[in-house]
Amino acid sequence: MVWTDYLLALPITLLTLFALGILLIDLMLPKEMKWANAITAFIGVLFSAAGVYKIQLWMAASPGSLGMMRTLLVDRFAIYFFYLFLAATAIAILMSVRYLEIENENHGEYYALMLLSVAGMMCMAAGFDIVLIFIGLELMAISTYVLVGFLRRDRRSNEAALKYLLLGAFSSGIFAYGLSLLYGLAGSTSLPVINQQLTRSMADPQYKPVAIIALVTTITGLLFKIAAIPFHQWAPDAYEGAPTSITGFMSVAVKAAGWAMLLRILLIGLMPMRPIWVPLLVFVSIATMTGANFAALTQTNTKRLLAYSSIAHVGYMLLGLIAGTATQINADGIKGILIYLLVYTFMNLGAFGVITALRHRNVIGDELDDLNGLYSRAPVEAVLMLIFLLSLAGIPPLAGFWGKYFIFLGLISTGHYALASLGVLYSVFGLYYYLKIANAMFMGKAEKAEETLPISLPMRAAIAVAGIATLYIGLLPNSFIELVNWTLGITRT
Repeated sequence: MVWTDYLLALPITLLTLFALGILLIDLMLPKEMKWANAITAFIGVLFSAAGVYKIQLWMAASPGSLGMMRTLLVDRFAIYFFYLFLAATAIAILMSVRYLEIENENHGEYYALMLLSVAGMMCMAAGFDIVLIFIGLELMAISTYVLVGFLRRDRRSNEAALKYLLLGAFSSGIFAYGLSLLYGLAGSTSLPVINQQLTRSMADPQYKPVAIIALVTTITGLLFKIAAIPFHQWAPDAYEGAPTSITGFMSVAVKAAGWAMLLRILLIGLMPMRPIWVPLLVFVSIATMTGANFAALTQTNTKRLLAYSSIAHVGYMLLGLIAGTATQINADGIKGILIYLLVYTFMNLGAFGVITALRHRNVIGDELDDLNGLYSRAPVEAVLMLIFLLSLAGIPPLAGFWGKYFIFLGLISTGHYALASLGVLYSVFGLYYYLKIANAMFMGKAEKAEETLPISLPMRAAIAVAGIATLYIGLLPNSFIELVNWTLGITRT
């Protein structure tokens, strides 16, 4: 171990220390002071972001650096996802302060688990070795299982956590089996070595069947973590039963971590098997867009509707991966995925922020009927919700448009015209069910017209940040496109 190892692990270390600190401080805080845990967690996120920035300055002249016995690769790709995880976590913490007080579940473990899950996500994004990636995955997953069931008095929350735990454990077992086969074929857990050995295995009839089984089982675990059909069954139940602030956190941070892991493994370790997994992803992406969009059309629960919407967006991003690996690495397809994850973080967290704000003593906020007449009670939040919904549908000039634009551009530039047409068609489906929510907010009649909607200052800040980011990225996208170009090494600065 040298000093660079500690530097590269600095953001992860800081998050872990703050998580442990919250557990200790929580023991000494009286019930009325539990909000201090949120402040501690928020400061921990800021310190971790400062650690990421320190690494970024240190490696300004190099594309990346290996550490921890060559298991951790902190490059531009990892730094991009580090910032993405921390931004999503900061907004989720702001959304949680008042919500936990209302639910009477304001405990320090909530914020500690959130920070530990982000530490696991960072291991997934920077993992250069399948052992570290799997450890990060399980740290994130176990923390998330507990957070989904954090509302201990709510049967839906308990049921959702149990389903998520069982399905998650099953998928992790399949994923671990696939990784063990890759280790058996390569004799190493390092992704570049696996890449080299798979090239030889694919040319040898004796080892090719084992390599295909390893690919299928590994990709099954990966698709479960991003909630692609047919491995999506956990998502609607987990989203509905979890605390709404955690639903928002899961829909962006956990999904982004799954994508970081998927891109690392497929584009580095399993790239020699691209002719096999690209057709498989074509089928999965079409099934995901079709199943999720049709399921979302019939939903009356807002969290389940947004869950199926989230699954549909996975289908669009899989199209970007197909375009990005059609013949060789295509910049537009991969760029579309990274921009999509960036804009999705803000617009989806903003939408869940408005739903979380509804959770006060008179309104649950989980059903479409709860949104009736929202404009008359909270006009600013209703307009912001409309902006988030239109952005999710990909309407210009909002942020969501740019994610779809680069994905469809990648598909057209690689000759996937049928897939591009199908993606555009399903985007129209999405607009319909998003406008169902808008119709309830602006055209529906509230039960009590005089009722106003009390929203706390941290919640206002969270929704405002998400709203400003959604508008700013949509209207002035150049700096964010340049950021993604820097991440992919297209530009140096």
